[in-house]
Amino acid sequence: QVRLVESGGAEVQPGGSLNLSCVASGPIFNIHDMAWYRQAPGKQRELVASITGRGITDYADSVKGRLTISRDNAENTVYLQMDMLKPEDTAYYYCNADVSEMIASDADSVQYRNLNVWGQGTLVTVSS
Repeated sequence: QVRLVESGGAEVQPGGSLNLSCVASGPIFNIHDMAWYRQAPGKQRELVASITGRGITDYADSVKGRLTISRDNAENTVYLQMDMLKPEDTAYYYCNADVSEMIASDADSVQYRNLNVWGQGTLVTVSS
């Protein structure tokens, strides 16, 4: 089964930087759109940034100019570079991906199914 594993969360001071990573593993046929969401205590999960398979990005207004999403398709990895962090950025950050999971393959064809997969989250705390 395809899994997403995030890393890089930590506690930093306001104005600091972090780089989150999310690696996909398992029977991957293809990875399409990838995204980072976050959920602060007592709040709903919100979309932070997304990136298509061709590298087209989109950001929430609250993070534009401070957070940068990128991906390495060869490594099945998506990153979130976080700069000029603010206390309101404190949250669990979750990786999400639309994945084609391989079921079976032979010399002539591949069978796959499309899934939306979530990681387990990594905690970012911005505090002085």
